[in-house]
Amino acid sequence: MKLDCGPGFDFKTGKRWIAGALIAALSICILWSFLKVLLWAAIIAVATWPIYRRFARYMPSSMASHVTPLLFTVLVALVVLGPPVFAFGTLAAHARTWVDTVLAGSNEFVAPDWLSTVPVVGPNLVEHLHTHGGLSAWVQRVDAAEVLRWLQPVGEFAGRHLFRIAFTVLLLFFVYRSGEALARDLGRFVEGRVGERANHYIELAIRGLRATMSSTLIVGVFDGVLTGIACAIAGLPDAHVWGALTGLLASIPFLGYVVVFSAFMALLGGGSAIAAWAVLATGAVILFTGDKVIRPILVGSSTQLGFAWVLMGTLGGLELLGFIGIFVGPVVLALAGELWSEWTTRMNRDRTTQVTSGTVPAASQQMVEVHRPMANFASGAP
Repeated sequence: MKLDCGPGFDFKTGKRWIAGALIAALSICILWSFLKVLLWAAIIAVATWPIYRRFARYMPSSMASHVTPLLFTVLVALVVLGPPVFAFGTLAAHARTWVDTVLAGSNEFVAPDWLSTVPVVGPNLVEHLHTHGGLSAWVQRVDAAEVLRWLQPVGEFAGRHLFRIAFTVLLLFFVYRSGEALARDLGRFVEGRVGERANHYIELAIRGLRATMSSTLIVGVFDGVLTGIACAIAGLPDAHVWGALTGLLASIPFLGYVVVFSAFMALLGGGSAIAAWAVLATGAVILFTGDKVIRPILVGSSTQLGFAWVLMGTLGGLELLGFIGIFVGPVVLALAGELWSEWTTRMNRDRTTQVTSGTVPAASQQMVEVHRPMANFASGAP
């Protein structure tokens, strides 16, 4: 019995397509939990690839297949992971020193004088601490089992991210080792699906990723230097350390504010209330300017996106994908804007030709004028 599925249908070809679709869907499901790890390895490799090629040029050819990518992977891991480890370690040391100073010579926490000057909540906090016997009495009433239950998600969160970091470093080694072949295969695949414009889209994505990475470094330096100067003027000890911490953590949204708030608390603890509020306000303005003004301008100049689109891509990517979305979001919008611009340009050109030949109604000609400013806005053109 022969199965007939209609004219033009090849049953064997249909089975291959179905099997291929099932395998592709199953592969996506298996790798879905590793999506961010794969993206991180790809982003770091793309951003550092020119440096890696120069590094490999000075290495012996006999080491090109294994030793060179391994050494460069270790170097990148130290450069990327070293500053955050130093930043968190320094913050922990300063926090411990501050707590030891506050509790020195006393068995219970005594509210400092500046706490009562905090608007709205300050007097209530002081009264609450004094009424309930201070912080030490509160600590004695805390249930240890409840604290352990609260710390369990924190430990799981840290363990999960440590695993992702280790796996990203491992993948990064394989990307460096097989980068040329991967780039050729990816170029051929995109060209086969997109056409002759494939190289243009790939170059746009690479340029956007590198611009996003470089803007992150520039914003970190901007935030760190100015915050360090503000802390030095306020008389905060180790102002250069506070500035370095701000610059290192400013790449992660809102973590820079944690450092500024810590400096604010340190100054308040030392009795410098006016200087503390000045540092808090100045640091907030510096961080806001770096994240919301300088970063979009730098990224937009390379991706040809308008200021608003870069800002929405950064914040939207952060909300959807977490920290990695800061780098992916503007690139996706840059590609979308390029596709939209090409589509509207081609449509406008075709309709203009039809209008010239007298084969299109006047209402369609009005649509040409509607799409043109939208395309210009998407690309950031005036």
